[in-house]
Amino acid sequence: MMVIGMVIAGVGALAAPAAAAPAPSDVATGYGHTCTIRTDGSLWCWGGNYSGQLGDGTTTNRTAPVRVGTATSWAGIDGGTSYNCAVRTDGTLWCWGSNNRGQLGDGTTTRRTAPVQVGTATTWAGVSAGDSHTCAVRTEGTLWCWGFNRFGQLGDGAAVYSATRPLQVGTATNWASVTAGFAHTCAARTDGTLWCWGDNSTGQLGTGALGYKTTPTQVGTGTSWSEVTAGYLFTCATRTDGSLWCWGENGYGQLGVAGNYQAAPVQVGTTTTWNGVNASFDTACATRTDGSLWCWGNNAYGQLADGTTTHRYAPTRIGTATTWTSDAAAGYHNCAFRTDVSLWCWGNNDNAQLGDGTTTQRQAPQQVSLPS
Repeated sequence: MMVIGMVIAGVGALAAPAAAAPAPSDVATGYGHTCTIRTDGSLWCWGGNYSGQLGDGTTTNRTAPVRVGTATSWAGIDGGTSYNCAVRTDGTLWCWGSNNRGQLGDGTTTRRTAPVQVGTATTWAGVSAGDSHTCAVRTEGTLWCWGFNRFGQLGDGAAVYSATRPLQVGTATNWASVTAGFAHTCAARTDGTLWCWGDNSTGQLGTGALGYKTTPTQVGTGTSWSEVTAGYLFTCATRTDGSLWCWGENGYGQLGVAGNYQAAPVQVGTTTTWNGVNASFDTACATRTDGSLWCWGNNAYGQLADGTTTHRYAPTRIGTATTWTSDAAAGYHNCAFRTDVSLWCWGNNDNAQLGDGTTTQRQAPQQVSLPS
């Protein structure tokens, strides 16, 4: 489905060595494609391109990274099922790829094979791309959503069935981050509260009961939520005390605990050193403060990197490295950065989304070589 991020991180501070190719600094994965932003602000994508999601002006699949335009001002990106949205350093927002539900926000339902600007605003701070809806926050703390709205995932009270341009979610001006799932949305406020809305058929809103919500509904009464990420039918989030919590569908173990679906947040183990989490489809990955990386849930394509295709109901460590950063993207294939700013991907590779020049499935992280 999508990499469903929090507020998208900007270009990293680490510079590439002299005479070397610029290092990658942000990564996003979709169903069968991957995109990354380098420290020089350039944008590169590879993998499946049936909807133009690689942004290179074609619908040709690419087995190796291709550059998206010539701009060197890309700051952050998130990948939906078959589209992407990204912000630039000037605060503009751009989307491309599939647009059947208006998820590109350009006022049409026309597929775009190259980035198109979303309106004229220059105050976009972060964006999250779902399956067919998109949400983003602005620097003044307002929240906006657009695209498909069958389950109220745009947070507008289900006033429209779909929207091809951004609609403001309420009037609050203290939104800090947002994440778009398959048909639900969650967002955190600057006061540490967490709010969700949209589809709730498996408890993915965390309200303690089933039944969709068409406007933001608070998750419990906690005021210590830090990061939140939405997968297909589930959600995970960290708190400021370093604990990790998940809720919703659990058929593959994507909640990181044994049992059936959970309609309210349940803690994943007792560890209090989690510092980042990312979910998509039925898989989640998270990092700890010691630099270790852990994944759980669906493992059909070896995306848990444990040498099997067995689904896991508890976090499974990815190798022994202690140099993983919190910038990771999860799904049917996973990608993550290490502290030396190298980019690694593994899992499904049917569309060459791992960027290694093949379509061979990988059950262990493989370093991505980007062009000079």
